[in-house]
Amino acid sequence: MKRLLSLALPLLALCCAVPAQANDDAPDVLVKRVTEEVLHIVRNDKDIQSGNTQKAIALVDAKVLPHFNFNHMTALAMGRDWNKANPDQKKVLVVEFRTLLVRTYSNALTAYKNQTIDYKPLKMQPADTEVLVRTQVNQPGGKPVQIDYNLEKLDDGWKVFDVVVAGVSLVTNYRDTFAQEVRSGGVDGLIKSLQAKNKASDTKVADKK
Repeated sequence: MKRLLSLALPLLALCCAVPAQANDDAPDVLVKRVTEEVLHIVRNDKDIQSGNTQKAIALVDAKVLPHFNFNHMTALAMGRDWNKANPDQKKVLVVEFRTLLVRTYSNALTAYKNQTIDYKPLKMQPADTEVLVRTQVNQPGGKPVQIDYNLEKLDDGWKVFDVVVAGVSLVTNYRDTFAQEVRSGGVDGLIKSLQAKNKASDTKVADKK
């Protein structure tokens, strides 16, 4: 799963890097157009290619964050335990989970090299508010990997709330770990665990400067 995660995360970051004016695009058109645009940036940015995580984080912060529904993603990752959190805890959980994902995406983005993407026809009805955008990632010397993106239509445009790699949801893949943390230390225990992971990640990024 870690290998699939490392492959999927940069693609997820790329597919979500949507400029504000593109919010009215059909989700598959949006994914394809912007993915190709950002792929060009990544392939030609020597700093990102050489492992500059700080620059990759800046790229994700600027282009990706506005197009995730992190509330929905965090709720999916926690499952039933989401209802155990009070409103203040939920706010903190969303912030920490978002930070965890951004750091993970950014690290993976620096490893993005020569993959190519095939886009599958979109099955969508005019009234649909949730869609699945299906893609296939082709790896030099490796087997293709199916990566599907779940998007939902909100008032401010389409937002990604999950990504499925080879049939496995990356968001709900956190659920067992989060459930264990809640069982052992409650919701506050999970928050502390996420904060510790993010602090350790920030330290690694600082050490690379």
